Amino acid sequence: MTDETTKNGPDAAAAEAADDAAANVENETTVEAPPQPDPLEVLKAENVELRERYLRLAAEMDNLRRRTERDVKDAKSYSVAGFARDMLAVSDNLRRALDAIPAEAKEAGEAGLDTLIEGVEMTERSMLSALERHGVRKLDPVGQKFDPNFHQAMFEIPNAEVPNNTVLQVVQAGFTIGERVLRPAMVGVAKGGPKAAEADINTAFTEKDA
Repeated sequence: MTDETTKNGPDAAAAEAADDAAANVENETTVEAPPQPDPLEVLKAENVELRERYLRLAAEMDNLRRRTERDVKDAKSYSVAGFARDMLAVSDNLRRALDAIPAEAKEAGEAGLDTLIEGVEMTERSMLSALERHGVRKLDPVGQKFDPNFHQAMFEIPNAEVPNNTVLQVVQAGFTIGERVLRPAMVGVAKGGPKAAEADINTAFTEKDA
């Protein structure tokens, strides 16, 4: 077999393929590996993430604590609202009983009647005092500006001497419990007078001239 045959035969092809494979392996090994992240930077990033998670959790816990405190406070303040509203009906009946007594009978000064009136008045005062100890307070809006949050207008009273929408008469007393309205006051309001803003301006000028 000649040298030319040896070079061009199957052995030569196999040798050439082996050389190419070796070259490819060498090229692959010479490719640079991707850079590894700095462990210190990784720890810093994890620290920032953990801190943010901690701050969010702390804020959520603080909000939960505030809501819980508010709910507990509301429960204490308004838990008697239903009972207090029922007691107001009793107080209204006591007041109606007193108002139903004729003025002539009161002026007559009969001993038995006077004792009865005094007993009913004491019962009414005692009940209102007990309700006040539980945060229930009576509204006294006469002379104040009508406020739909606390008052319910039942009728209008023509009166040009006071500012418009001034409460002049209370038909049924109103009550609050804490910061809430337990029952709005039923009132009569003035009509025909100046508006509240105009009345304030006139009052200011009057005080200045004085």
